[in-house]
Formats: sequence, C-alpha cells, structure tokens
Amino acid sequence: MRLSDRFRLESDEPLAALFRAVAPPPGLGSLRALRFEYTSRGDRVTGRLLLPPEPAGPRPLALVGHGAGGAKDAAYVDAAVGPWVRGGAAVASIDFPLHGERASAKLSERLLQSLAPGADRSHEPLWLEFAGQAVLDLERALDALALHPEVDVERTVYAGFSLGTLLGSLFCAGEPRVRAAALAIGGGGLGPEAADPARHIARFAPRPLLFVNATRDERIPRDAAERLHAAAAEPKQVLWFECGHADLPGRALKAMWQFLQPHLGV
Repeated sequence: MRLSDRFRLESDEPLAALFRAVAPPPGLGSLRALRFEYTSRGDRVTGRLLLPPEPAGPRPLALVGHGAGGAKDAAYVDAAVGPWVRGGAAVASIDFPLHGERASAKLSERLLQSLAPGADRSHEPLWLEFAGQAVLDLERALDALALHPEVDVERTVYAGFSLGTLLGSLFCAGEPRVRAAALAIGGGGLGPEAADPARHIARFAPRPLLFVNATRDERIPRDAAERLHAAAAEPKQVLWFECGHADLPGRALKAMWQFLQPHLGV
C-alpha cells in the first residue's frame, strides 16, 4: 500500500488547477515562470513551473522536492534547475505542507522539531499526517501539470533535496510516471517506521536511482545515508561530495542533471 493511500480521495475530487504567468526568479530571467495551484485533500497546493524561453512541447518534466524549512522557490532549487530548463526540460516544484505559502505559525515549527535528531515519539502523528499529505500532493501535482500543453508527465524524473529526498523516496516508490530519480542529502531510519524512506525505496527498482550525499553533513548522519543506499535495489549509483548539508557544490548539481538528462530525452 502506498503511504498516500492513508488519505485516498474519492476519484471525482476536482483538481481545480490554475496556471498564470509570473516574473521569473532572479538570475533566471530568460526563462518563463508560471504559478500553479490545485486541490489536494481539500487543501490548495501552490507550485511553480519553469519553462524554456520559447514555447514548445510537450516537454519532459523534472519534479523537484525542497528541503525542510524551504519552499518551491528556494535559492538552492533555482541554482540547480536553471541549466535543466535551458536544456529543454520543464521543471516544477511545489510547497510541501506547512512550508512556503502553506506555512502555519503553530504547526510548521512542530514539524521541524520532529526532524531533529533524537526527537521524541510524540511528533509521530504529525509527521505521518504530513508525509501522507505530501506524497498525495506530489501525485496530484503530476495530474495538474498534465493539463498544461507544454508538459509531458509520462516523461517525468524526480530530484529531491534533504526533506525532498525523504518524501521523494516514498513518492517515487509508488509513482509509475517517474522514470528516474536523483536524491540528495537524505537518509534512512528517520521519522516513524511507517514513513521510513529505507522501508519503501526498494520498490523504485528497476528504475535508475542516484544518491548524492555530503561527507560533512551535520544533519544526516553518514550511517543514515548509507542505510538508505543499502535499502535501494539496483540499478543505483552513490556519489559523495566534500561538503556540509547546506553547501552542495555545483559539480554535485551538475552530476544530478547528467544522471537525469538521458531519461528525459533532451
């Protein structure tokens, strides 16, 4: 059973998807940017879609998951995906629950506390609710993006950073539209057992998987990273970079793109 089945909706819940053009982020001014929204379990999910300068399509899609405390337009997301869009892909990201435009003054801080090493089990119900909602949001993001004429969700890859890797492991395992995944600075054995990425990631096989990790990661212990690597089935690749959790070098981002690009066909 997929984690999102905890919150499985009636099939006729409307997406009510909306797209509108917005200004591109700084440094990516040559690209086109669209804000999109859709409904997921009664919530309105906010997202951003980046497209190459010239309209064409449908284009393959890279769906990107941000880290804890981040958002769909985090600076590290922009740093990673500019070359991906210029290379011919559509790139989309959403605000995870309790993040970005969906943040809650009360619950967002509690969620971040649940991610801290040694967090007590009192946070588990919130984490399970959050993870199930996030996986469902990612699934419905593909449904919403399928409505855009320049996006081909049948050619989708996933890239995750930190929290985006933890959630992406759950999402990708149960989503057949994802052809390949690059998961950065994440690990296994984190959070409640039912949502442990190491418990789910093997189901992504036989699709190709890349892990990118930091040797000096102060948030994800090396043994947690290696636990996730070991749980994944072949084909898989593992790359380590001499850096901390928040400072993946450009060559790491380039390695993610070089891994994903052949599976997009661009």
